[in-house]
Amino acid sequence: MKSIKLKTTLFICAGLIGSVSGLAHAVPVVYFGENLAPGATVSGDPVTARNNFLAGLTGVGSEDFESTAAGTTPPLALTFPGSTGSITATISSATGGVCNTASGTVGSIGCNGFGRFPTSGTNWYHTTDVFTITFSNPISAFGFYGTDIGDFTGQITATLNGGATVSLTIPSTINAPNGSLIFWGFIDSADSYTSLQFGNTASGSDVFGFDDLVIGDQGQVIPEPATLALFGLGFATLGAMRRKKLAA
Repeated sequence: MKSIKLKTTLFICAGLIGSVSGLAHAVPVVYFGENLAPGATVSGDPVTARNNFLAGLTGVGSEDFESTAAGTTPPLALTFPGSTGSITATISSATGGVCNTASGTVGSIGCNGFGRFPTSGTNWYHTTDVFTITFSNPISAFGFYGTDIGDFTGQITATLNGGATVSLTIPSTINAPNGSLIFWGFIDSADSYTSLQFGNTASGSDVFGFDDLVIGDQGQVIPEPATLALFGLGFATLGAMRRKKLAA
């Protein structure tokens, strides 16, 4: 009978650990906040969403385009100062480029007076069409501030490519006022991605700005407390089972 009880306990424990694995392969956790009237400042729900996103990561840095000269057009090399990792990235796009508060037109798109603004420093990236970010190493987290999204009926789509393909739509307000601000990001505690493609449901008409990009790899994702608790319960069960076996 002792042997039967041992096998039953092992089966239950394996089920717990299997449940952890199942939870880990859920869809990415998405963080989103929107401020329809920020007045060209970083404020409101986007800041809260970004703080919540960053709380799930450790050792990450931000690309704010300050080290790239205004007027530079894709392909753009991205770095993430402050990050403990070594991931770099490249933006590829047929339109757009890096704007500055003193810029006129970049990549055939006007920079100033159209609702787009830097969320830190004086530079940002803007575009009106599909663009792709390719990473030097797989990532499991990505976030950014976006400005002036949706005032021409458009919403931004994000397609994550890697071991799996995940398609997401950023739920910004359609026909939003000029100059809106959002934060959008995701964290995936199980899967990693090698590229991220952004699209625009109003392609060619809705220009939008991007700034303060953050990326993280699997090692920079902080495990969720629920997942850690399940692992702890599983290993505690194994420990108790071993002690009972030794005492028998």
